[in-house]
Amino acid sequence: MTRRPGAEARPVERRVVLWGAAGALLGAAGCTGGSSRPTRQGTGSGIPPASASRTGSPGPAALPRTTPWRPTSAEIDPEVKTRAVQLVEAIGAWPAGKGGTAAARTRVAALRLPTGLVDQAGPLLPSADAAALQVVDAQYGGILTDSSSVLVVCRQWTLHGDRVVAGGTTVDVRLVRTGSGWTVTALHPARPGAAVASPPAAVRRVLMNSRIVLPPAAEADLLSGRVHHSVLNAMLRLAGGYRMDVSVVRSGHPLNVFGTDRPSDHPRGRAFDVWRIDGRAVVDPATPRALIERFMRDAAAAGSYNVGGPVQLSGGATAGQFFSDNTHHDHVHIGFLG
Repeated sequence: MTRRPGAEARPVERRVVLWGAAGALLGAAGCTGGSSRPTRQGTGSGIPPASASRTGSPGPAALPRTTPWRPTSAEIDPEVKTRAVQLVEAIGAWPAGKGGTAAARTRVAALRLPTGLVDQAGPLLPSADAAALQVVDAQYGGILTDSSSVLVVCRQWTLHGDRVVAGGTTVDVRLVRTGSGWTVTALHPARPGAAVASPPAAVRRVLMNSRIVLPPAAEADLLSGRVHHSVLNAMLRLAGGYRMDVSVVRSGHPLNVFGTDRPSDHPRGRAFDVWRIDGRAVVDPATPRALIERFMRDAAAAGSYNVGGPVQLSGGATAGQFFSDNTHHDHVHIGFLG
């Protein structure tokens, strides 16, 4: 925040980028939308090994093995993230024979959460025989004393007969604190929009850069053509010195700075968030503060007017160029005026 469907199934690991098919693959930006860039597994991206159907391959298709996401003790409020992630995992993953709205309602009821939330799941609950879901990251979209936004970034694999289709989304989960703890009040899944027929050159460079890891919704944001060139240029510049795991670009983020009526730069395509730098999570106390500070200053040097993170930096080209608060305890926000 500023100061904050499936077409042809393809192997989960790919090395060919099908630019001409981008519109068909990512137009809905849903969890069954196939990705348009190689999925880089085994690089610390939080994505488990997977097997998927391949033409001529023997044996049945299988969904990947996934692991439940858990917060660390370093979180501002581990419970709020846990509650948000539990709901997304319950709705977005199911074994064979347990798909559909009714079964999802049963899983949500088991969490003692309102079953009506299933009606807001959108692309998180596609039609499929079975599904596996891996939460990549859960970051604050905003956290106040009694209310919060948690952005749950996920990859999802859906089984359709003998095909496995890879996709994913980001869900803005809204919560309020009650006498018995945090409860979910609303879901806002990312809806990046249709992909443009011919992505700009800068978009192609970002998508092919192995040092920039984008989750499905953020990738679809770039392919939609609605991300400002300042964001693309900054990503490429920062990738010259760092490996970056991006959490959110445009969709899946609150429209306003949480708790205010001020528009966020994210929905306007003028910001991106980074949750991991050189394989080290921003929220992890073992991550060197010097690394985060250097990254934040380099983000400012790349043209950002609004750099937020877990460290309050001094200086800056303009007053307030750097900021820190609880919301940005777990990521670095990089925003642009245009």
